[in-house]
Amino acid sequence: MAALLGLGIAAPLLFPALVAQFAFLWLMVVFALSWDVMGGQMGYNSFGNILFFGLGCYTTAVVQRDLGLDYFAGLAVGLGLSAFVGVAAALFVGRAILGLRGHYFAIGTLGLGIAAAEIAGGWYYIGAGSGMVTPVFPGDVDTRNLFFYALLFALAGVCFVFLRALYQCRFGMAINAIRDNEDKAEAMGLHTLRYKITAWCVAAFFLALAGGLAGNMIGFIDPRDVAFAGATYGVWMVLMAVLGGKGTLWGPVIGAAIFHLVQELFWTYLLGWQRVALGALIVLIVVFYPQGIMGWLRERRAGRPAREGEAEA
Repeated sequence: MAALLGLGIAAPLLFPALVAQFAFLWLMVVFALSWDVMGGQMGYNSFGNILFFGLGCYTTAVVQRDLGLDYFAGLAVGLGLSAFVGVAAALFVGRAILGLRGHYFAIGTLGLGIAAAEIAGGWYYIGAGSGMVTPVFPGDVDTRNLFFYALLFALAGVCFVFLRALYQCRFGMAINAIRDNEDKAEAMGLHTLRYKITAWCVAAFFLALAGGLAGNMIGFIDPRDVAFAGATYGVWMVLMAVLGGKGTLWGPVIGAAIFHLVQELFWTYLLGWQRVALGALIVLIVVFYPQGIMGWLRERRAGRPAREGEAEA
């Protein structure tokens, strides 16, 4: 955690020209950590979490546009309302869809993403397929980048600390039990639906806040990025968690960092090939190290004492 804090403080000081890129890194960290609550810790692979990010984007932008508040007051109110709307949506949808399991749940959440895309693309109140322009930040570009960098870094830090505490208490043991054997967990008296809905609400809370911040930082909301689980944010959050190691706290963080670094390098030097490289990287990890980078590191640590013992014998 100290390393994460040090990186967050030092990055804008050491690389002032890359503040926007580092801000996106913290956004990716929130994506991966939030998805892993369901997909890694609980074993429910969701392709619809992007819905909550989109709700955060649009809710914050609509509040800023329609309530007549100044920029910062509108942003604060919009973020608060976004978090509420995201959690409410998770509660409402969760009761209907979290009765599904396995591939049926994954397909159901994919359907949510497709439905959200149709709504966002056809609702003229939020710009329909043309997207929606967010309010202009009252300052220069550098100030805007630093402002949203600080907020996204703070959000990623709070998300990390909160999830670490959550996984170490009864809740963490409960969702791990659901992942390992849901039928047995229910037989032992665990109210699995309650824990599943709560886990999705936690993910929705952080994703909605991330959406409100990201929409303002970018300055434009594209319905293709915030609704349909295509080859954008909706799939990226899954890939980052898988790359780093599902079901671990640090895995999504490491996966997000590597994913974002590879993407930025290819965008800079080999534009058009970044998704090919990312896809190849994911295939290599899944085929040779299905537990992700953290799983590979654990295997190396576990194998080292055994090799040392054999050498001594």
